[in-house]
Amino acid sequence: MNAERPPRNPRPPKGRDRRSPTESAQPPVQGVLPLEASDPGPRHEHASAAGPPHGALTLEGTSALPAEPSAARPSSPATALPEYALAQGFAEHVARWAHESGAPDAALALARAAAYAVSVATAQGHVCIDVASLDEAAGLADPRAALIASHVAAAPDDNTASPLVVDADGRVYLRRYFEYERRLAQRLVALQRAPSRAVDAATSTLLRAAFPHKDAEGQRLAAALALTRPLALISGGPGTGKTTTIVHVLACLIAQDPDVRIKLAAPTGKAAARMQQAIRERAATLPDGQRTRLPTEAFTVHRLLGARPGEPRFRHDAQHPLAIDVLVVDEASMLDLALAAKLVDAVPPGARIVLCGDKDQLAAVEAGAVFAELTKAQAWSSAGIAGLAAATDIASDTIGARVAKPGSALDDSVLWLRENFRFSAVSGIGRAAAAINAGDAEALLATLREGTVRWIDDGARTPSETLLQAIDDGFAGYVAAVRAHRAHEDSAAASTEAATVLAAFERFRVLCAEREGPRGVAGINAAVARRLFGQVAAGPAADEGWYAGRPVIVLRNDPTLRLFNGDVGIALARHDDTLAVWFPDPSGGLRAIAPPRLPEHATAFAATVHKSQGSEYTAVLLVLPAGISRAVTRELLYTAVTRARASAAIAADANALASGVQNPTRRVSGLAARLIEAAASEAGG
Repeated sequence: MNAERPPRNPRPPKGRDRRSPTESAQPPVQGVLPLEASDPGPRHEHASAAGPPHGALTLEGTSALPAEPSAARPSSPATALPEYALAQGFAEHVARWAHESGAPDAALALARAAAYAVSVATAQGHVCIDVASLDEAAGLADPRAALIASHVAAAPDDNTASPLVVDADGRVYLRRYFEYERRLAQRLVALQRAPSRAVDAATSTLLRAAFPHKDAEGQRLAAALALTRPLALISGGPGTGKTTTIVHVLACLIAQDPDVRIKLAAPTGKAAARMQQAIRERAATLPDGQRTRLPTEAFTVHRLLGARPGEPRFRHDAQHPLAIDVLVVDEASMLDLALAAKLVDAVPPGARIVLCGDKDQLAAVEAGAVFAELTKAQAWSSAGIAGLAAATDIASDTIGARVAKPGSALDDSVLWLRENFRFSAVSGIGRAAAAINAGDAEALLATLREGTVRWIDDGARTPSETLLQAIDDGFAGYVAAVRAHRAHEDSAAASTEAATVLAAFERFRVLCAEREGPRGVAGINAAVARRLFGQVAAGPAADEGWYAGRPVIVLRNDPTLRLFNGDVGIALARHDDTLAVWFPDPSGGLRAIAPPRLPEHATAFAATVHKSQGSEYTAVLLVLPAGISRAVTRELLYTAVTRARASAAIAADANALASGVQNPTRRVSGLAARLIEAAASEAGG
């Protein structure tokens, strides 16, 4: 995942003021920073699917900024999206501020354009823009100086209240995002510079026993990294042994100190639940004294930090840190910049942080690609390699061959797990994943033509009967399980029967690149529900949209019900002939919740690839949009294919696949620069 500057951005639209309700029409009070106005709000998953408005220019990948909309296009679907309306209002707000501050005309126009462009860019996943890329910067000798002259943008070390920050290289930020980036970099570099911890002989013995084989050397090194360094960044694809590594790290920590305070977390409820389940399963081989002391619960990051309804700040921050010695975060690629900064802020001095994820997966929906940027290079010093060698009994030359030369701001903190224990490099999924990551469209198509990963050559606007039949076949085991459950719905063993249905559903999933359209989540869900309705839906409440066998995915957290975004449940009949939705309980077993009590939810035969992160299925069928789409990227294809444990299929035409493989996601960011600055500051004392 690359962090590059965007190409030239178009100017903001003029004309009618489409200010968001949160944007005040009045100028700001002198010296007061309108923080809410500078926050573009959450990025919408469907934004890329909607496509840019007419005349848009692409922002190095999947994002786009609108060209000036004309009066003839007042209701363009893309410009009507919330991020465009908010950006328009914010740009007008900034322009008024600059005007009342006496900004020259050229600086005022540049400030207005920069405010609009950075607001839209942030909503679309970028952290900043390049001031020189703006049309209004053309012809200016020093666009950065001109923007600062507008009085609404300040240099990083200027304490003047302003909604925008422009760094030395001309990157323009919403102020809070610059602060997130700088705080995160400073804290990570401080951790990187902290002294290593020695591994005693007993711990070295545990590591060798846990990872005795040659092909597990990467795991042994990663475990040693987490045990010796205050900051450990471990990247590996599905099946590379990240969870097993975490379990043995926890076991070693407990062996060293039985009272060590450890917290496990993941960005989403689904990922946290899977982390908890996976650790419980892997821990079965540990001695009782270690297994019984393992953490029994994994939290969402929001829950760990103490999110409070209606309040923007978490309970835990730098002033009120978590009471922990070790924090382990799984699926760290899903962390956006703001959440990563707030999480690291809340870790107390002296505690260690272990972030695990897959640098090649999709980045967070919100702004930033933090984990991919932090793990871009695994650079190690001679001293760091010697420390790993001493802890693992692996030769320094062997370690040196796995890593890069030093020179990163995060030297001695990053390791990649390469050996795959789930599927080999010559398996269909392994070869497809490797071809996608390499950007090799021909190799991917060759793998698909061999049939090791099924290719349904279907790029029509509506799904073909071949594609729909493949989906029916994928859900055949689930349909059979629903039928069997209905035959026993008056049994006292309803919970056990429901568990069987849930397990059958989790074996297969349809994944889509987009939410809307006949080949998106909504269209596929509707088609599957129609085709399966006569098979499984002749039960209670069918006339209200609920039927036995309807799978649902939770879209909004409800801590009271202990339901979180991404949780999946199945509607089934209970012994009293009423419907209930059965969800896995974090403590084990299932629990039934009446449909009217559910938070926001949707049918879940199909899900977006983003929603599938943190999940695994026996088989996956990926449905791509008709034709070439910016929503289809290299990371999306890789993430989708690697959700499958045993088999994968892709429904798309060759051109759409080739375009996606050759379209890596690029998030514009200055995190690398902030890390270099933080390292220089630490070195200067």
